[in-house]
Amino acid sequence: MPPQKTTLPLWLAILLKRQRRANIVPPPWLYPEALEEILELETEHFPDSFSLPPVIPPARQTDFMGKSFYASPPFVESCTASAVPNALPYHWYELSEMLLNAASDDVSEPDRVRQLLRDVREVRLAKMRKEVEHLSGDGEGTRLDGLGAMELSESRGFLTGVIDGLRKIDASREQARREREEEERERRGYNDDEYDEEDDEMT
Repeated sequence: MPPQKTTLPLWLAILLKRQRRANIVPPPWLYPEALEEILELETEHFPDSFSLPPVIPPARQTDFMGKSFYASPPFVESCTASAVPNALPYHWYELSEMLLNAASDDVSEPDRVRQLLRDVREVRLAKMRKEVEHLSGDGEGTRLDGLGAMELSESRGFLTGVIDGLRKIDASREQARREREEEERERRGYNDDEYDEEDDEMT
């Protein structure tokens, strides 16, 4: 029987691959040409933000028999071989690591792909640090649209440190403002007392 193409959960596909009972078709964004395009998007077209993520499909979909179902990873299009080639899904880093570890022979130019993935990751992490460093504690925010799950997880310590620092800055500013207001009230009270004494002397 010739091999047939089907969509399987990632864990099952990797299990069958390790048993040499299946080959895995990598998603289109895991090819060298696609990663080069994504790297170009990150560096030239989106220098101050992140490249656009895949379009989120509607939660409720209909199969070929007309039955309704709710798609979830790994069956959403961005996690399959039908994904768009120039957009990274939310779990792009985890998917690429697992596929390269379990099915590197199914990936075109795996060494080149690993290098491009490292380049993309470094560019995106540098942009995230740059975005966060622009925060001054005045209540403004920053957008992290398109950032992946692993990128957020790896930068959690850095982000929480920045947030704690901004909170301390806000607290010190608030304390300084209160001290200035208190000094101003005391100064006004002192001046009012002087005016009262002058009025008493004149009467």
